[in-house]
Amino acid sequence: MSYQQWQPAQAAQHSMLASDAAREGAVEILKGAYAEGRLLMEEYDDRVGRAYQARTYGELDAVIGDIPQPQPLPPVFRPALLPRTNSKAVAALICGVGGIFVGITAIPAIVLGHMARREIRRTGERGDSMAVGGMVLGYVVTLIMVALVALIVVAVWAANGVSSTTWP
Repeated sequence: MSYQQWQPAQAAQHSMLASDAAREGAVEILKGAYAEGRLLMEEYDDRVGRAYQARTYGELDAVIGDIPQPQPLPPVFRPALLPRTNSKAVAALICGVGGIFVGITAIPAIVLGHMARREIRRTGERGDSMAVGGMVLGYVVTLIMVALVALIVVAVWAANGVSSTTWP
């Protein structure tokens, strides 16, 4: 414990015996005051001698009581780090957008979106809206593909002249 941490109001009495660490702390305060030009050389030497001879905190306080103590710096406020974005949510959105152009990536978009939402609920990561977006795009593209395939089947069926009354 350095003397800088001790304050007179914290000590039960000024007659409490000072430790060697408290004396060294007081000398460090005197060194700082001398370096700042607050003490002359003679006064510095006299106070250092009195600090080493001090038996109680009251005597140490008399040696450094008129020297301003450095105030602790306020804590540094840093913005909170955001949780990372779930990589499966990003992949779901990419596959969903790619499904518009390619089609086949719509199914992985749905699967990745569901996996990402489960992980996001468990870990608290970001990216839920990306996962939902990828899933929606995947479902829409899949429905469009199913509708197109059904339309093609009906068109082929109609083109072959198959009547609705006969079933092959």
